[in-house]
Amino acid sequence: MRNLVLVWVALLCNVLMASAQTVFKARVLGQDQQPLVGATVVALEDTSKGTMSDAAGVFSIRLNSGIVQISSVGYRTQRVQLKAPFTEVVLQVSSENLDEVIVSASRERQQRKEVPAAIGVLTAQDIENTKAFGIEQLVNQVPGVFMSTSKAASNEQHFMATRSPISTKSLFLYLEDGIPIRPVAVFNHNALLEMNSTAFQRLEVVKGPASSIYGSEAIGGSFNFITKNPSKELSGFVGVQGNSMGLRRIDLEASTTLQDTVGVYVGAHHVRRVNGPVGHSNYEKTAVTFKVVTDFTENLRWTNSINYINYRSDMSGSISEKNYTDGDYQSNQTFTEREAIAGRFRSSLVQRWDNDHKTSFHFIYRDNQMNQIPSYRIRQNRTSGVLNGTGSGEINSNSFKSYVGLIQHKMDWDFANTRVIIGATTDYSPQEYQAEKIAVSVDATTGTNTGYSLQPGNYIMKYRADIYNHAGYAQVEMTPLPGLKLTGALRYDSFTYDYENLDKGNSGVEDTSVSYSNFAPKFGISVDVGKGLGVYSNYSKGFTPPQVGTLFRNGKNKTGTAFSLQPATFHNYEIGAFWMSSYGLKLDAAVYQLDGVDRLISMRDDKGNFIQRNAGKTRSKGVEFGVDYKVLPSVRLRYSGSYATHRYRSFVDNNKDFSNTTMPTAPKYLAMASIAYTPIEDLLLTLEHEQVGSYNTSFEGQAVLTGTNTPGTATYKGHQVVNFKASYRYKNVELWGEALNLFDTLYAVRASYSTWSKQNTYSIGNPRAFHVGIRYNF
Repeated sequence: MRNLVLVWVALLCNVLMASAQTVFKARVLGQDQQPLVGATVVALEDTSKGTMSDAAGVFSIRLNSGIVQISSVGYRTQRVQLKAPFTEVVLQVSSENLDEVIVSASRERQQRKEVPAAIGVLTAQDIENTKAFGIEQLVNQVPGVFMSTSKAASNEQHFMATRSPISTKSLFLYLEDGIPIRPVAVFNHNALLEMNSTAFQRLEVVKGPASSIYGSEAIGGSFNFITKNPSKELSGFVGVQGNSMGLRRIDLEASTTLQDTVGVYVGAHHVRRVNGPVGHSNYEKTAVTFKVVTDFTENLRWTNSINYINYRSDMSGSISEKNYTDGDYQSNQTFTEREAIAGRFRSSLVQRWDNDHKTSFHFIYRDNQMNQIPSYRIRQNRTSGVLNGTGSGEINSNSFKSYVGLIQHKMDWDFANTRVIIGATTDYSPQEYQAEKIAVSVDATTGTNTGYSLQPGNYIMKYRADIYNHAGYAQVEMTPLPGLKLTGALRYDSFTYDYENLDKGNSGVEDTSVSYSNFAPKFGISVDVGKGLGVYSNYSKGFTPPQVGTLFRNGKNKTGTAFSLQPATFHNYEIGAFWMSSYGLKLDAAVYQLDGVDRLISMRDDKGNFIQRNAGKTRSKGVEFGVDYKVLPSVRLRYSGSYATHRYRSFVDNNKDFSNTTMPTAPKYLAMASIAYTPIEDLLLTLEHEQVGSYNTSFEGQAVLTGTNTPGTATYKGHQVVNFKASYRYKNVELWGEALNLFDTLYAVRASYSTWSKQNTYSIGNPRAFHVGIRYNF
């Protein structure tokens, strides 16, 4: 009985203590009176209690004293006494921008001033203000980055250019919370369609090779999409948006923490396009992210997340030169399509042993299936240069599963403020692929591909490949002198492709096993000069092996053996600086030279087939520059740009010497500029200018000039596009609108020369269009 009484007394005390606590609610603003999204709030009476501000800058927290510490990237940390029922907090811009925290350079939190690399960052606030309905509207804000996709027709299918020409090659690594979303050797340049943009909290882009940490394919840029963590209190939103290009989208999000230890987040969207301005461009996608974060103790956290993507899109393909100049956006395709189902599961256990030691354990499972009738494989037959009503193509299917383990340990020592990071990873990814021929019916008058018939069992190739990637890495950071940081890193990778031909004697190559290995070093130095100025320099090596599909499907192979494609290696040399003044001016600049050896490129033969080649030696060099300036509390100017050249230093193909020539689809100048104005509280007006410079669409001397038989070089003149955005928040409701391509400029997001049709083909940009949205936050 006595024990029972004690239990009841304890329970009564807990109830009384809980009832004595007050729910404090507050809104966090910047100096421009705009809400700060994702500001971190920590209770000083109990540092295990905390929360983050939502899309309206609002948070709530249950406390006794109401004393909290509030911080946000780029702002001074502030101690605040909250007052019931509501407090408005204004954070001041930090005069020391070098305190910005980066996680992508080492998978550990680092101050910007400690990282000797060019890194572009989009904060939660940037993402919130952009109101993006396409990922390109986010990543193209980073200096030197151009994600090439049509808002009118691409349906999230895309190319990328980062320290490279506009490319489909495996020069870019896409990560989610520091983990690649695809295995090595199964790169897909459209892989970003397998992500859920609703769940994005932050984006960090490490430019140049990052193979010393992430391994292969981290060459031009590594794009780390950091997802949202659960909020402490129940919060979320529901929103709808759409535009005059036939797009409709619904977004949902909800988050909370149960019993102060188990946080739950779910974010989803469904998007659909019907009857857009480009023929054969319908699409539909559902994306869901579910995340559970369990804090067993202050030092032990277990995170589990599931991502599911279901995607289907028409493939309109590119359009002819005549249709492009005539403004005729009707596609010649009627049945080409792409379907993708992607699932990812991640389980991460992070143990902080003490202030100086931390270990992270990660398990990742991926399950991907992509089926397509690709527009780029369709060939129309001609007799004496005239369409004869027939053509060819293929249906293909590519699937893989991945089982990945990764462990990383961090150690901090007092000697020279040394930090050592060591890690190891193993990835086993069985892949299956098949491609069957189809016969295509062509309307010889209009050039429209009207239908197809499958040739069952007539395989172009059919195989299974077991892909193994084992790696170990280490990074050491030291501060031998105040303000001077030295960084050295090294990673070793081994790759094995065990290839089994499932159509022996009919197509493909003989059963075989192919192996590669690589050491990827990186050395860097960063100097905190003081007064907001930092400078750095680095050397890094990047590496990418041939893709499985490229290696075993490379034109016709009569020998029955795999092609002798070599891995591509890249050596990057870079210097840079970043500075933020006390009056709101932020500058970021980098100068680089990226030398490639055996870069993998695509050539086309006389029949229009893609043939893969090693391109000898290449060199890309340029400057990237970013400006972010708050001219007034209500006016913000932003500019991100790059000027670069991309050339073949030594490359001979089929007795043609392309040495010392400019690479195709390589614009020298890329820029994005904007001016944002807040005339009244909660109203944001933004004028945006995009520019892509001119570039060659063919190899030099490859094109046949119109009206002559003289060999020459085909070009695209580049473009400039202006957009206007407006957003307004009233209590829990947000409204926004956007005028895209305000002056209705005719432009292409990518143009390339076809040796088959002897003309440019164009992936068109969008005509003038209007986009609107509304969202309710709770």
